[in-house]
Amino acid sequence: MCMQAISSDVIRGYNDTMILFLLLDSPSYGYEISKQIKSLTEDKYLIKETTLYSAFTRMEKNGYIESYSQTAENGKRRTYYRITDAGRAYYNDKCEEWKLTKDVVERFIKEEITPVLTGTVE
Repeated sequence: MCMQAISSDVIRGYNDTMILFLLLDSPSYGYEISKQIKSLTEDKYLIKETTLYSAFTRMEKNGYIESYSQTAENGKRRTYYRITDAGRAYYNDKCEEWKLTKDVVERFIKEEITPVLTGTVE
């Protein structure tokens, strides 16, 4: 069985959920969040930088996260993101939505499919 990457089309609706999950315990910055997603998915999903920052912009506009600048130990200024109470509620809603989505889609998944043989047998 070959390892397959997850299509960005399939996972698009859950980027916010993954990002908010990573912000539940502490604030973080874009590059670190990207690395954590890659690590937690065991390289099965690599979030694009444009996708990540579009999600930050959208979630900040909706009040789910807040951003602030801070100087890192190496002297570089970084934009950090932290989850808000509204973001925690949204995260919980998305988790419930995922459970329902997973339940529905799993009804259409066969664990093993017998290949159809083409041609004639002599």
